[in-house]
Amino acid sequence: MLTSKDQELAILLSALSLACKATARACNKAGIALLFGLAGETNATGDDQKKLDVLSNDIFINTLTNCGACAVLVSEENEDPIIVEPSTAGRFCVAFDPLDGSSNIDCNVSTGTIFGIYERKTVGVAAVSDILRTGNDLIVAGYCMYGAATELVITFKNQGVHRFTLDPSLGEFIHTHANVTFPEGGGKKIYSCNEGNSSNWDAAIKASVEEFKAGKSPYAARYVGSMVSDVHRTILYGGIYLYPADAKSKDGKLRVLYEGFPMAMIVEQAGGVASCGLFKGKIQRLMDLVPTSIHEKCPVILGSQRDVDLVLGKYKS
Repeated sequence: MLTSKDQELAILLSALSLACKATARACNKAGIALLFGLAGETNATGDDQKKLDVLSNDIFINTLTNCGACAVLVSEENEDPIIVEPSTAGRFCVAFDPLDGSSNIDCNVSTGTIFGIYERKTVGVAAVSDILRTGNDLIVAGYCMYGAATELVITFKNQGVHRFTLDPSLGEFIHTHANVTFPEGGGKKIYSCNEGNSSNWDAAIKASVEEFKAGKSPYAARYVGSMVSDVHRTILYGGIYLYPADAKSKDGKLRVLYEGFPMAMIVEQAGGVASCGLFKGKIQRLMDLVPTSIHEKCPVILGSQRDVDLVLGKYKS
């Protein structure tokens, strides 16, 4: 409310925070409630669904469709966009990954939720075109990490990045850090990527990672496998996170609308750089991509100016 003076946006963010709390509770009780394991289905992008994927998706859809602020929803778990009934629709469109990193849930590793919010352009019945827009049109982006603590990170356009931590005794998110930025000079020398894919990488990514590992002061490798956890660490400690395209996944594996754009917005607002590397014939800023389908994929390179510039320099040379 203080940031935007927008009551409907405040209602939407309140609904999102409620869905995050409910998902955090489900993650915390997964072992007791027999929520570990596969649900026996695949999602819209072909990933195996865990029971918690299905539950968290239901939580977010029910919360957002009933808050009165949403017109269009796009979820990783749903093949088609959800168009909210005009009688209960609001001004906003939300793209979200309800449980990022769920492949890690059975071994109690941090997972998270990622979301991006647009303001709709149409009047009357909403359309998918309201959400198929570049990342530059996002008005809010955020993620919630379900780890040792439940932490919600939100950015408004040109308002900085803010951290909130869930106080379980209150049941509320407490604002703990304002204007979060990358450490000066790029921070710790950390690279984060799945090197198991390295045989399929292009020459520039291979050369970049080799340079990170070379010299008297090589970079440390840190890779959780949950995008929320890896990007959160990258913002706070510094370094670089890479999920590039490769010979097997020529467009990358991360989804533009509900993984690439929100994380890119947060990283840029924190003073970092978000790129696709060399994608579709040219070096591209991630936020400038124009998605043509709701589950479109792209390569992702996020991090400090120091480290992303090194990778882009390899592409240029």
